Amino acid sequence: MAWFGKKDKLQIITFQSYGTNTHFYARGRALEDEEIDLSKKGFFNLLWNSFKRFETDEIRNTGISIRFRDGTSLSGTTDNRGYYRIDTTVQNLRKQANEESWVGYEISYTDTALKREILHQNRFPGEILIPSAQADFGVISDIDDTILHTGVVSSLKWKVVFNTLFKKPGQRLPLKGAAEFYGQLHRGKSGAAANPIFYVSHSPWNLYRYLELFLAKNNFPKGPILLRNFPRWGGFGKEEEKPQKQKEIFNILKTYPDLKFILIGDSGEHDADIYKEIAERYPVNILAIYLRSVAHKRKMERVRGLFDEYKLTPVLFVESSAQAVEHARENGFI
Repeated sequence: MAWFGKKDKLQIITFQSYGTNTHFYARGRALEDEEIDLSKKGFFNLLWNSFKRFETDEIRNTGISIRFRDGTSLSGTTDNRGYYRIDTTVQNLRKQANEESWVGYEISYTDTALKREILHQNRFPGEILIPSAQADFGVISDIDDTILHTGVVSSLKWKVVFNTLFKKPGQRLPLKGAAEFYGQLHRGKSGAAANPIFYVSHSPWNLYRYLELFLAKNNFPKGPILLRNFPRWGGFGKEEEKPQKQKEIFNILKTYPDLKFILIGDSGEHDADIYKEIAERYPVNILAIYLRSVAHKRKMERVRGLFDEYKLTPVLFVESSAQAVEHARENGFI
């Protein structure tokens, strides 16, 4: 968003993703740099930053290049909203992983016709996670009202709007004990399993850096963060064939067919429906489903009713992280 003829510098935001020894799956977005500073205090700074997160100027249909430490390179293009998605085969990726199983890469613009200044000498770092061969299981977790207080079941969603627009990541509160529980799941029963944690949310990609900072500040295990495209104007209220969250979870399960998973969500929106369908399609792969109870009687009655006759996978409705910890310990997860 340029003012008075001044053109903003260009950037590429890379989203933490995942892959295997031979499967590279990376996502991100090419944008003008709006100079969002999440450390600034004050009501108007918060409001201005929130506006800039959603008023994006995309770099559409432009060439990009990805380079790995060993010199291997890939090419691709952004779409008409500035997003890129590289889903391809690359050999021996695990050799390039660090001790925490992350493979680093650099991405850059390749279009020499871009007559704009580009940040960081046109070199933007990215990472994908390749789960350790010693992992016992993986965790797929929602974010809203599962680990982060959002007020997603409040009337007219006013709490969601207020919290997103007027609170910095450092001011947002995780649910009590959630970070400690996820740390235990990450370490597993042995204490050194490095079980992968995937954070999947219905929130738009515009909030990626906000959520990334929240997770880091509150000591949640580092993991891929998978969000959705923000609807275009006029697209609100239109339902996709399948929610993006559900598509992302199916993609994770297809990527790691031999890895079992624990699914964690809340009872307020659609997690219960999505997780039940996933467990029915992949009964051997799902170890357990944890659903945080919400303070909404009608929603809780509906969700409990979904599982009245369900016997495929252990399902636990939890009021606190302590209950989930107890169940996980009893079942040998931690």
